[in-house]
Amino acid sequence: MTTPLMVIPAFHRDTYLTELDSEVLESGEEDGRSYVVLAETIFYPEGGGQPADHGTIAGVRVVDVQKIGESIRHFVEQVIAPGPASLVLDWQRRWDHMQQHTAQHLLTAVALTEFGWPTTAFHLGPETSDIELDVSQLSPDKLEALEESCALEVRAARAVTWRTAEVADFESLGVRSRRLPEGFGGTARLVEIAGLDLNTCGGTHLRSTAEIGTLCLLGTEPMRGGTRLFFAAGDRVRRRLRAHETRNRELRSILDTGDDELVEIVTARLAREKNLSRTARCLAEELAEKTAAVLAAAPEPIIDAHWNDRDMPFLQQVARTLVKITPESCGFLTSACDGDVLFVVFSGDDAAIDIAEVGPRVAEALGGRGGGRAPIFQGKAESLSNRAEALEILRG
Repeated sequence: MTTPLMVIPAFHRDTYLTELDSEVLESGEEDGRSYVVLAETIFYPEGGGQPADHGTIAGVRVVDVQKIGESIRHFVEQVIAPGPASLVLDWQRRWDHMQQHTAQHLLTAVALTEFGWPTTAFHLGPETSDIELDVSQLSPDKLEALEESCALEVRAARAVTWRTAEVADFESLGVRSRRLPEGFGGTARLVEIAGLDLNTCGGTHLRSTAEIGTLCLLGTEPMRGGTRLFFAAGDRVRRRLRAHETRNRELRSILDTGDDELVEIVTARLAREKNLSRTARCLAEELAEKTAAVLAAAPEPIIDAHWNDRDMPFLQQVARTLVKITPESCGFLTSACDGDVLFVVFSGDDAAIDIAEVGPRVAEALGGRGGGRAPIFQGKAESLSNRAEALEILRG
């Protein structure tokens, strides 16, 4: 059974309606998900860059809403039998979407009318939203000018309304967008920001630009020859500011400084850490080379060593040095480091051990995994309880 889509569904008639008594006309399943079709709905189906509404139907959670052909399917967590049902909208989610979507209309209109930058795409994400502008790049001063112009339109409290119109009348009405299915010639829904914009749109919107609260431009990135512009609006801006302030407070405490010095101090510390890492790496390489020289002097047919605090680069450097200074050597090196059990098997060019054959057998004996190619095979083991058995594999 397929129920025709309501001529003007409740989510369009009143975008502020949060509860409604309706009726489940059809229950079904698609790709393992239960869905229902309602006689009337307050749930907006995903479309036009705007995500679907959530909420409950007869107490069952709505997880997705999609327009399939001429009907709207409400995907729910469990089967709902046909019959009367109360609908409750997740208002916080709807309100957020209305703030972001109305902000996008305003941003797109201002970018076009004041700066000559047309919008080619829109995406409403869970944390940030973005539009794609047909402009190669936006300098910081242009972004600031665009944001200031949008702020003026928010404060102007321009009315946001909707109506329908025939496609044939779009040109005389000054409709900005004509993104309709090819060949469409009927009636379309328009959303208008009084005195600023008239656009085809099926999404849910605020009653006034003042309800956007604030619109913050977050940054840009190149996109298909144009520019993707990220933004946040309304309550999202307050949440982002709260998160930033919490993070800055913690950083101020850790670094014992004020906001103005945070970047300078972190930059200096990163530079110092980079220098220390370089020094530590050089010292570790020197230690590995000297360790290899000591091991090479021992009269053992197979070099065998274990450490409790050496990392894999150290083991590898020791092995590389050994096969260089004693090409006839082969050996088995292990270490317990930061909770990991590490091992390296190596064989010089003049040694009689095939690393490709022996390495995997050693890894299996240790209950671990590894990889590599001559002259070194390295990996991680579950434990070293079978270390003696692994060493015997090398001895043949």
